[in-house]
Amino acid sequence: MAKSYIVGVGMTKFEKPESRDWQYWDMAKEAGTQALVDARIAYEAVEQVAVGYCFQPSTAGQRAVYELGLTGVPVYNVNNNCATGATALMMARQFVAGGLSDCVLALGFEKMKKGALGGGADGGDFATSPVARHYGVMAAAHGFEMSPPTAQIFGNAAREHMERYGTTEAQLAAVAAKNHRHSADNPRAQFQDVYSTADILAAKSIHRPLTKLQCSPTSDGSAAAVVVSERFVAQHGLHDRAVEIAGQAMTTDTGASFTSGSCIDVVGRPMSRQAARLAYEASGLGIEDIDVIELHDCFSVNELLTYEALGMCADGASGELVESGATTHGGRWVVNPSGGLISKGHPLGATGLAQAAELVWQLRGEAGPRQVPGARAGLAHNIGLGGAAVVTVFSRARFTSGAPLSF
Repeated sequence: MAKSYIVGVGMTKFEKPESRDWQYWDMAKEAGTQALVDARIAYEAVEQVAVGYCFQPSTAGQRAVYELGLTGVPVYNVNNNCATGATALMMARQFVAGGLSDCVLALGFEKMKKGALGGGADGGDFATSPVARHYGVMAAAHGFEMSPPTAQIFGNAAREHMERYGTTEAQLAAVAAKNHRHSADNPRAQFQDVYSTADILAAKSIHRPLTKLQCSPTSDGSAAAVVVSERFVAQHGLHDRAVEIAGQAMTTDTGASFTSGSCIDVVGRPMSRQAARLAYEASGLGIEDIDVIELHDCFSVNELLTYEALGMCADGASGELVESGATTHGGRWVVNPSGGLISKGHPLGATGLAQAAELVWQLRGEAGPRQVPGARAGLAHNIGLGGAAVVTVFSRARFTSGAPLSF
């Protein structure tokens, strides 16, 4: 596989649904235009487009992309639940790494409704939901209550983690407090409010032990990335813009997700662990080489589960890890400097690409007050129930042509 690079990224501000009078094609145009300008190219240079979303109708990708140009290139509509944005990025990378195209745009957006999500991406009934099997595992172990179903399944995973490993509610709240604190420095985040651990614990209970401030909100927003080949970088003189996609992997559910009967497994820790292993192998980098991480903290417990899946600590030690300060500025890694899903927001189709944008800014040294000093390698983790987990390793650009490293 050939090398692939991101040379341009864009992202709208993530906002509360219905707080701004815009359509999904407006937000997509904003993010897509930013990415093209950042890459210093015109839309006419784009050969293919992968567009991710969950809540808009079929061919909404075309409607959005037509705001950027009408060049007749292929447009692929992608839906992979909460992992949609990273799936669009992976498709773009595969087109480039496989030699099919030199310049591909990955675009993600979502225009959502207020309130909690239903049982599936479309909020439909459980009988026909693609995640019915997942909720069945939860119901068998914990029953089914009236609280929002996604909060239930992750809340029950948190209960299991507490019972199995001694994780505390304060440690779960520390994840949210950290990410809300980080988002104060991100003008594109949906929230910039800072909360203490005590504030998090005192917030409205959604499904014990998760409070409202430990749950990602519904959001409107868009993000985009321009993925190109090494040849394209050289032809257009983009060495100073390029961040390498050093390794990437997607995994879906295996028997390990369901056989244990545990919500910890059914919400994706085995998928994430396998995707991380494959991405490390592809990149030649390990967790010890990573400086900054954007991971899928749809609920605070999922950040703890992902620490374990990525190999940042042993199973059960994630509560102590976040409590130690190892995952914030001044620690071993900086996790979710953007504020993460909990505070930056979670427009499903855009989330994975927003993670990529943050890491590109970090590795270029362009992240402003939330910059991780000297960051050379980053990791993105994007997961969706149903299921799919995408792990992507980014690094400061390494060129096989002998060109010097970027930055």
